[in-house]
Amino acid sequence: MNGRVSRRRFLGLGVGATAAGLSPTGTVRNSDESRTGAKGRRRSSERSDGRSSQPSDVLPDEFDTDAPVDVRGAIYVPARAFNRYQMWKDYDRAVIERDLGYAARLNLNAIRTWMSYAYWLEDPEGHEDRLEHFLDAAADHDMRVVIGLHDSIGHEPTYENLIDDDPLTGVHTFSPATRTIKNERLWETPREYIRWFMQRYRSDSRLLAIELTNEPGWEKKDVEFMAKMAKTLTAQRGDIPLTVGATSLTNNTRYLDWGMDILQFHYNFAQTPAQYRRTLRQANNVADGMEAPVWLSEWQRIRQGDGFFANVSQEEAVPDYSSLAPIITDAGIGNFFWSLMVKPAYSVRLRRMGVINGLFHEDGAVWSKDDASAIKAMSGDPTFEGRERREYPDWFAEIRAGKNEDGNESTASVRSGE
Repeated sequence: MNGRVSRRRFLGLGVGATAAGLSPTGTVRNSDESRTGAKGRRRSSERSDGRSSQPSDVLPDEFDTDAPVDVRGAIYVPARAFNRYQMWKDYDRAVIERDLGYAARLNLNAIRTWMSYAYWLEDPEGHEDRLEHFLDAAADHDMRVVIGLHDSIGHEPTYENLIDDDPLTGVHTFSPATRTIKNERLWETPREYIRWFMQRYRSDSRLLAIELTNEPGWEKKDVEFMAKMAKTLTAQRGDIPLTVGATSLTNNTRYLDWGMDILQFHYNFAQTPAQYRRTLRQANNVADGMEAPVWLSEWQRIRQGDGFFANVSQEEAVPDYSSLAPIITDAGIGNFFWSLMVKPAYSVRLRRMGVINGLFHEDGAVWSKDDASAIKAMSGDPTFEGRERREYPDWFAEIRAGKNEDGNESTASVRSGE
């Protein structure tokens, strides 16, 4: 990326001055409590007279909807893993190969997932061996991997949180621990972790991008810590572009100063299709103005309510990727949907409402053939053959939205204190 994209140039597009439409529904820390092939930008929207179409309230009809989206991906954590530590500690090669095979049925060419700093501290050689298998398995299906080194949202990485695999209480964990983030004398170990990774993988062609962390947001201690880690990351720069998972495009005003190459934003939920179109058009304007890739790296469905933790109806508690996929296809923006596998919602609070995410059941059936077809259509081929099963898996059947005898919405019970 020639000279890197600049904050000044970004602000010149008006994104930093107004967050209208660009502070979409991502996630937040403690979320239950409060170069090559990496373009991922929109296709040509030139008019028949050769002039560029002007912005309007909807995406223009002139988009070449027959061209495939450059980056077509899914967010992946195995169905029964509730955090990255469990994914790598309990790594099952057969499950990984099976699940990535499901992704290939959608003509996906990218996967976004994360390392586990906690597991690396425990067994760096074991983590490297398992990562090697994961990257090889993805490459076998012509998919490249966006790999995150840290995550800035979730719960404290206590031993209890790391190992809890109860569907009603299991949580994602952030890394590193708050004690490390707040104490500069403890920063050498996370720096060593970054150097360890970069020395091995900074130019690995199996990777699409290296993500420093997911959603550091605006919290001072997280931002200050990750800014220092970014200096270690960029000092080890290789051929693979660098990025940060961003709640919104506005967050990138800070991450660009860190030397990141790819801009991300998350937009899980929108109340209307028109709302989503406006945001994607702005994202494409940023991509064109910055001449840099912009990825929608987390999305789910049309859903009523404000905020990530809005109360949802039973109908809105289940996946509906087909409500957004055609809009994303028209915009031609590189993207990753949450999540490849059917599993309980990321947030325990949302699980209490019966919310689940995902497309594929563990046996290869899909929650919705409409969703599978809509996602596969991003490759130019909307045909999908497979079984559909709109049922909560037995292993988390307690997490189910419904109505009790009084007609009130019922929720799953949870342990005291959660």
